[in-house]
Order: sequence, then structure tokens, then C-alpha cells
Amino acid sequence: MMSVRERARKAFQATRALGLPDQEVTPVLEHLLKLFNNNWDLIESEDYRALIDAYFELKENKGEDNRKNVVGDYGESSRLPKRLCLQDSEGQASPTKCSARQILSPEERGKPSSVNLQQGATFLNKKDSSSSGCSNSCKKPQQQPVTCEKNRPLHIINDITKGTENVKISLVGDIGKQELPKFTYMRDNIIYQDAYVHISLARVADEDCCSGCSGDCLSVSIPCACAHETGGEFAYTTDGQLRDKFLKACISMKQDPEGHDSVYCQDCPLERLKNEYKPEKCKGHLVRKFIKECWRKCGCNMQCGNRVVQRGITCKLQVFWTREGKGWGVKTLQDLPKGTFVCEYVGEILTNTELFERNLKGSGNEKHTYPVTLDADWGSERVLKDEEALCLDATFCGNVARFINHRCFDANLIDIPVEVETPDRHYYHLALFTTRDVRASEELTWDYGIDFNDDEHPIKAFKCCCRSAFCRDVKR
Repeated sequence: MMSVRERARKAFQATRALGLPDQEVTPVLEHLLKLFNNNWDLIESEDYRALIDAYFELKENKGEDNRKNVVGDYGESSRLPKRLCLQDSEGQASPTKCSARQILSPEERGKPSSVNLQQGATFLNKKDSSSSGCSNSCKKPQQQPVTCEKNRPLHIINDITKGTENVKISLVGDIGKQELPKFTYMRDNIIYQDAYVHISLARVADEDCCSGCSGDCLSVSIPCACAHETGGEFAYTTDGQLRDKFLKACISMKQDPEGHDSVYCQDCPLERLKNEYKPEKCKGHLVRKFIKECWRKCGCNMQCGNRVVQRGITCKLQVFWTREGKGWGVKTLQDLPKGTFVCEYVGEILTNTELFERNLKGSGNEKHTYPVTLDADWGSERVLKDEEALCLDATFCGNVARFINHRCFDANLIDIPVEVETPDRHYYHLALFTTRDVRASEELTWDYGIDFNDDEHPIKAFKCCCRSAFCRDVKR
């Protein structure tokens, strides 16, 4: 992790590349750090766009004739440009003007420049500043955001999770006429109404847990009972990533499902939903590999290496507005090794019938996330009741995963079922792991497993914009 001094040096290096004097950039950087609660990720995002935009908006407000007085006037006014001030307590900022970096050519932006380390040190060591933040007048929401021809407004939310996750997840986007997403952020799945999810200690048998273990189960030479689901060995390495053999098997199932075993329902919930009176035969469900994590009934502690998903998100993520017509997306702000747990897909637990009825009641103007069917136990010999055929819908309640876009076949994330607090396969957690090394600022994608040619499927497919060479939406 970079030190504050190193991050300041890189910020000055970026602004010097545009010919901006350090003494004029320093107060702007100080104010942004106060505005963003010292969240350097928001400042560094998109090649220091927020910092550069704030500088040039300030210059525009003061006028070119006052170039030499910018620093003094800025300190006396003790306020940021109005369009960079917070709109509400959730950290949303109103739009800024165009960045001058977009006017320069890539060659001009890439020119090396010297960095005044002493100036950066002076900025970092200041104990008091004449600037105290935004004035009361600039904290009011802007009813008419100012736009420009070359760019759309910039909106920033410091943490969409409202403190519920281990790390802050920011949102940055040139939203233009697009409204900010309206949903309730939730860290864990929640039952909507009729879904049957029975969680209790009594239902977890002794053979399904490791009550005799202590400390970290991965540190012992013989895998405990919880490793049973993954063929007698743990799915995780001591570094917290998926074992390469396990990950390869999961990827193979995802990319070539016909080459792996499937199970068939006596009375398939999906076919029953298409035609309740004369349902067709089940078309089969893939027998997917599972991860069984240790849980409360186990003797190990919460830092056990077999408790990765239930500890929650630890990666630095950011929601952003994509440029390819896909709407909002998610990117990582740090390098992610292959097999890293990124997040769980969280939403409302609905029955298939509830989801079907919810879609029928909609006006058709709502923007829905693509729901996920939890079909791991649908191939059992017994007939599943309607309240046992479950799915996840993150349209109204969910976490950051609701923003992750689909990509056919070669996505950099894969969804893997994870058992935690129940032995019933009809309910499980859907965890997303990296399929390869992912670089910082790269968009995260996963294959929803959509059959774009199945027009009768109760969950309607969308027009695919993944641009993958292996895209399955041939009608696009």
C-alpha cells in the first residue's frame, strides 16, 4: 500500500503533466481530501479526474485575469466550487465541469514532468489550513446541474454501502440524464415473503461441521469434515484464494456444461412456471461444484481460512458509468490475484412464482437486474413445492454485485455456490471469484448463464452488449 506522501507525489505528477503549478493545485487537493474524508481512491480515480476538474472549475470561476491571485482568493473564500460540494449525507457530490486533460492529446498527457517533492512534503505536513471546507451556501443541492458539451456531469458517492461493508465502495459516473440507482443496500440476503429458508443449529448435523476443531482448519495436516463438499480437501489456499485445481473445474463446468453431469427433476419448477397444467420434461440442471465453509457450530474461529465468503468484501471496488451502453458497472481499484473472492451476489430471496408475479405487476418501465435461480437441489427425487424453488432478485434490495455486468464465456469472474448456515442445497450463497489475475481499474464481469435463444424462459433475456468474441446473443 502506498504511503500518503507517495500518493501526494503522484497527484502532483499528474497535474504537472498538464502544466498546473503545484502551489495552485495544493489547496484544491487539500479541499478534496476533506470532502472525500481522506479517500484517495476517489481522487486517483480516472487519472485524477476529480482533482483536475476541480482545479479548472475554480479557474473558470475566478477568470483568466485573476490567474496570479487564485491561491490567495481561494484561501480567503474557504470554499470549493459549488458543483463539487456534497449534496447529502451519503457522500453524493454534484457535477463538475469538463476536464482539460480530455482536450490534450495522449502524447501531451504522457509527457514526463519533474515533481517538487518539497512542495508535496509541505502539503502533507501542514497542521492547519486557512480553508475550512465548503460554506453553508454551497452545501445545498444543485437543482439544475451544469453540463458541458464535451462531457456529462460527474456524480460521486463516497460509500454506497452506508458503512455496512468492511470497506467503502464508491460510485463515480458521468451520468448526464441518467438518474442515480435507487435501491436499498444490504450486505446479506433477505427473504421477501414466501420463500422457505429454514436456518437452525439443530438442522446442521455433526457430520456437516467440525465441532472438534480449533483455530484455523487450514493449518492442520488432515482436512476437517467441512472439506467433504470439495472432494476431501479445502477449496481455499492459505492465502485466501481458490485452489487452482478447484477453480479450473468450476470454469470448465461454466464454459462447457454439456461435458459435465446434469440432474433432472421429476417436476421441474422452471417448466412448471412456463405451463402449470402440462409442464414439459426437465431439460436438466448442472451438478455444480460447491464450497462448504465452516460455520457457528464448528470449533474454529472466525479467522479460519475456510471462512472466506462469510467474512464479507475486502476488495476495493467502485461503481462507475460505462461507456459501452451497459449502464452502471463495477471495477476494481486494486490488483486481484486469480481465485480471489470479490463479493457475494446479494438480493431478495423469492420463490419463482413471486418473481413471475413481480414481473407481471411491473409497468414495464422499471430497470430490473437479472435474477439468479438457486437450482442446486432441483434434481432431487422429491417434488419441490413452489415455496422451495428459490431465486435471488437484487432489483430493489442488494449489494454491489447488482451492478456487475454480464459477459459471455470469458468473463473475469465466476459464480460458485457456497454453503454456510444450512445443509439444504436449495438455498446457498452465490460467491463471485476472479478467474484470472485482474488489474486495477479493470471492469469486473461474470457470465449470467443466459440462454438468449430460449424465448419461453420465465426470466426474459436482455440484449447483450458484452462485445465478447464468444457472445451467445447471435440476434444482437
